[in-house]
Amino acid sequence: MTTKYRVEYALKSHRRDGFIEWIKGLLAVPFVLHSEPAAFINGVGTGEDVTQATRHQYAAILSDVEALIKDQLNHEKNGTPELAKIKHLVPTVGSFFTELPLEQAFYVQDSKRAISSRRLVSPSFNDVRLILNSAQILSLANGDLPLKLVTLDGDVTLYDDGKSLTRDSNVIPVLLELLKRDIAIGIVTAAGYSDTSGTRYTERLEGLIHAITISTDLTDQQKQNLLVMGGESNFMFRYSVTSERLVWVEPEEWGLPVMNTWQEDDIQNLLDLAEEVLASCKQAMNLSGLLVRKSRAVGIVPMPGKKMIRENLEEVVLGAQRRLEFSELGKQIHFCAFNGGSDVWVDVGDKRLGVIALQRYLGQISGRQTLHVGDQFASIGANDFKARLAACTVWVADPSETVDALTELCGYIDKRTASVEKEQQHKSFLHH
Repeated sequence: MTTKYRVEYALKSHRRDGFIEWIKGLLAVPFVLHSEPAAFINGVGTGEDVTQATRHQYAAILSDVEALIKDQLNHEKNGTPELAKIKHLVPTVGSFFTELPLEQAFYVQDSKRAISSRRLVSPSFNDVRLILNSAQILSLANGDLPLKLVTLDGDVTLYDDGKSLTRDSNVIPVLLELLKRDIAIGIVTAAGYSDTSGTRYTERLEGLIHAITISTDLTDQQKQNLLVMGGESNFMFRYSVTSERLVWVEPEEWGLPVMNTWQEDDIQNLLDLAEEVLASCKQAMNLSGLLVRKSRAVGIVPMPGKKMIRENLEEVVLGAQRRLEFSELGKQIHFCAFNGGSDVWVDVGDKRLGVIALQRYLGQISGRQTLHVGDQFASIGANDFKARLAACTVWVADPSETVDALTELCGYIDKRTASVEKEQQHKSFLHH
């Protein structure tokens, strides 16, 4: 059943992705041309020839989009990004770290979702989102540089909203597979627990930490490649083989230069302003929520047994965003205002900084060697959005999609590794 939320919020500009919507529009043309609305009424099948023709046209369109992305990458390399054609076609499109094999990715998703076989339902937002995901995964697995870091959001990406990563989670085995391949895992979460003991993060990730601790397949170095960046970009912890838990990493070891310029008084003054805005919104809309102040964040959480509707949460986010970004402190200190689904938060810092901090801490890993997996990539009010500025991204809807995406990634990496080894063996045989 289509909910009122889905109908209305699909029309909100701050909840839409311009690039995905543009691709949807392109794919709508062959869909309309090959649609057969009377086929089911007359009991006549659409035929494989129609499906093949539709598939061919979808693939051709995505191949053209693939070429436009390649064109943008070339212009950025030459220092003329303003001349990229796609920038004029989709003004809101961001930068790309890699080429995207969209045609190949389309065939992958078409085999799973039967996009070309549909005559009454056009290619959807989710169809395009998953095609982009597969294209990004293919590019990273087959790129000239090896993937070094996968960062992940917590709620709705690794586990259900407000829950924890328990020992029976289907996400854990695939995370271990990444570690086995010498790919570091960074959990970049909005959850901000400033306690240096790491107890709360250890509790929420207990299943993964337990699996790493008892693993006999991982080396000590691979185990220590699990890191947590909490509060967007405020608190770092790393798994310790000695302690068999997460341990605090001093900010001096990973803090970015821009973050080091922020004065504590200014940080607290920014949070004071954010709290003032949230309190005003809470009173104006009579929200059933409680104001919560932390060392690096302030938010409104629902009262026990109560719920705040999405429209009001969005109103608070947009109000806080606009008020802070026009303030002097908001111009000096990076911040993130977002809708957590059932609550609203304003955090100091953002996930772009969190991902970059992990990249530098682990040895200057580039955006082309980093993949961020998250569920919130809408333009405003979504805290994964800014991670696009630091890394390649995959947009998931729930933990099961995270498992699918990472399993797909591991499969492509193994296929590429096997191909390279086979080629090397062949060269060695010819040499001898």
